[in-house]
Amino acid sequence: MRALVVSHGEAGPVRFADVDEPVPSTGEALVEIRHIGLNFGELNYVSQWPADAVHGHDAAGVVVRAAADGSGPPEGTRVAVGMASHAWAERVAVSPASLGTVPEGVDLADAAALGIAGVTALRVLRKRSLLARDVLITGASGGVGHFAVQLAALAGARVTALVGSPERAAGLRELGADEVLTGLAGTGGRFDLVLDTVGGPLVAQAWSRLAEGGTIHLVGISSGQETTFPSGTLFGFGEPRSVATYGDMTPTSGELTDLLGLMAAGRLSAPIGLRGDWQDVDDAVRALFARKVHGKAVLDVV
Repeated sequence: MRALVVSHGEAGPVRFADVDEPVPSTGEALVEIRHIGLNFGELNYVSQWPADAVHGHDAAGVVVRAAADGSGPPEGTRVAVGMASHAWAERVAVSPASLGTVPEGVDLADAAALGIAGVTALRVLRKRSLLARDVLITGASGGVGHFAVQLAALAGARVTALVGSPERAAGLRELGADEVLTGLAGTGGRFDLVLDTVGGPLVAQAWSRLAEGGTIHLVGISSGQETTFPSGTLFGFGEPRSVATYGDMTPTSGELTDLLGLMAAGRLSAPIGLRGDWQDVDDAVRALFARKVHGKAVLDVV
């Protein structure tokens, strides 16, 4: 079968290859993949994975063989694959702990967009009550950002979306953002929670806008820049503020189920900014690296 495997050469982060068919364990389902969801991080940091390994974590498809031990969804079930290993292939052996059943009315391509981005946003925003809280989402035009804006608004937060340019602000108010900014300079608001996907100097700027008892959750570093805190800014009186890291790789089935339920109810939409054939993966990768994709890139496995 064909798959996208890790490439450490100059040609790109992934390449097509013929690989062996997966052999599911007794606790794994065999899923025929129909769509894959690309994430900037897994493409930008391919050096962390071995060359020629089947890459990718997010996808959606149909169960063609249920787990032999009776766990997980039955044959024929439409499923989303989230934060699983080796997902960018025609067929994948997956633990039910990484699967969410896709309800009727939810497109499989939309389900493929969830995975890392949707689960990350949901897990961070569940850390505290957001009702009537002020929440800042940086990198709001990206995959995590699009989901975070919607989920924070659903939870009753006052949402500020921060983007890199006016062009990247399109559609964020419709998703639930109360305010859309291209920079924090001159803003006087204080935020109870910051979900940051950008890193770099922006983290120090967000820290200066953090309310007493507030937290910055670091979930990405798309800027690739270092963060430097000016002398004295990490000292303060009042309820402690904090910076929290994120790297939760625990099973995603529960969160996928919740997110898919919100989609089925029409309360959450998939931020697909690029849709195409997986044969054109190189074009999609270039678009992601050039910051031309607003939201997620989803490719059809044909």
